[in-house]
Amino acid sequence: MVFDAHRHIGVLPAYPFYGGPPVNPDTSARATVKQLLADLDAEGTERALVLPNYGVPDPDIAFSFNELAIEAAQTDDRIRAGLWVSPRPADEHRTAHALALAREDGVRALKLSFLLGGRPTDPECRPLLDRIFHEAARLDLVVHVHTSPGAASDIDEVGHLVDWYADQVAVHLVHFGGGMSGHIKLVGSRFFDWIESGKRVYTDLSWAIGFAPYWLAREIEHRGIGHDRVLFASDQPWGDFAGEYARMTAAAGGGELGERVFRDTFATLYD
Repeated sequence: MVFDAHRHIGVLPAYPFYGGPPVNPDTSARATVKQLLADLDAEGTERALVLPNYGVPDPDIAFSFNELAIEAAQTDDRIRAGLWVSPRPADEHRTAHALALAREDGVRALKLSFLLGGRPTDPECRPLLDRIFHEAARLDLVVHVHTSPGAASDIDEVGHLVDWYADQVAVHLVHFGGGMSGHIKLVGSRFFDWIESGKRVYTDLSWAIGFAPYWLAREIEHRGIGHDRVLFASDQPWGDFAGEYARMTAAAGGGELGERVFRDTFATLYD
């Protein structure tokens, strides 16, 4: 059985990324709950956390998929929903509406990404960050945060959210730093330092460079902590379920760590 802690629903419009022609790179994006369920059946995925699709620099689109994620969670008990929120002052009203929806059945997470703007250390973002994490603590929700090298999503920036909020709120660091610098900073010390200090920090290794899952598994075994903080995630449609599954199976193995990565930690956080 496989529990997927990070995948998306919703089809984005074509967009001229990086100055090129309008394209739809997320070729396996799903527009309906029925299509999503068919994917889960084909993969053998028993549980999934489903989040709004995003990537086009128009926050209205990401926010518009919140109701679709809730519909998925309320259609099939295999699914839990995460809702798109934003700390940007320009998104305050949309975030307020999203936080009101967070009380709906099946909602278990809030999704933050700075790819569409804002920055953890921007003073203008701090009031809404405080509000988002306050609601997450009140409703016992996990906060998902995108990580990637450089700019506002770098682990040096996103790590402030762990420092500020993860005593009270479970923070799921998506993509494990998202690249070489993030992987080395996290495995080298920071991820384990946070755990030892009592922070409620979790991660998945979707998009991770090949060496990272193996090194992390070795360090978990060596240090004796962290085995309950790593989740499997496909990041469909931006990730590749088959590839992510094969890589994490090889790194985590079929013992206790594998059971936690593919099932148990998801159940702890999202059920």
